[in-house]
Amino acid sequence: MKAPDIVSNRINRLPLGYVFTYEEFYSEVSQTDALIKALSRLVSDGKIRRLSKGRFYKPVFSEFGELKPEIYQVVKDLLEQKGKIIGYLTGYSAYNQLGLTTQVSSIIQIGTNETKKGIKRGMYRIRFIKQSNNITKENIPILRILDAIRNIKEIPDSKVEESGKIFLGLIKKLEKEEQELFIRLTKKYNPATRALAGAIFEMNFGKEAAEIIYSSLNPSSEYELGISEKILTNKQKWNII
Repeated sequence: MKAPDIVSNRINRLPLGYVFTYEEFYSEVSQTDALIKALSRLVSDGKIRRLSKGRFYKPVFSEFGELKPEIYQVVKDLLEQKGKIIGYLTGYSAYNQLGLTTQVSSIIQIGTNETKKGIKRGMYRIRFIKQSNNITKENIPILRILDAIRNIKEIPDSKVEESGKIFLGLIKKLEKEEQELFIRLTKKYNPATRALAGAIFEMNFGKEAAEIIYSSLNPSSEYELGISEKILTNKQKWNII
């Protein structure tokens, strides 16, 4: 079978919106030039789209028109390699997932343990945010919440007061094991984040539960976050102004 037929058959079996690279075909097409030409022809014919250099996807259409691939598909190779988690989606995509904003951004933010320079893929700009905690499947949901708390004043199309209410609701849902994990992960965030996270945690689970976080803070430091006592009744104790 010729390279164009092999490539077409393989692509027909891929899910819509799935992002793929040349590597998908190396086991069946040995000639790189033939592979590149076959994929380029399919792009020209409108069968597939080019996301960025060497990355393609099968377009998805809805009643409102063509849809872009899911954010996960765009960056999946930056989140996991050889079965190991190396990063997680945070920032704007997490704000949407957590119900903090409805805005969609062309900036994708990824939490990672390593310092990395930003890159560009098609219409997307990808930024890497240093995460001091180990990144595991269990940690990621709480890391996303803590990242959002850290950036509460920067969440687009959202007021600090409304975000505070949402955080209170999200943290209230944590199970016992998740509460312990929350406390442990909070320790490696900056003081302002620890203060706000601790105050919210205390409102949900009591003074004793939040004591570890409280004792990690400098009692003379103040944190200007712009959240009212109406939302955060214990803000004075935590030196939040």
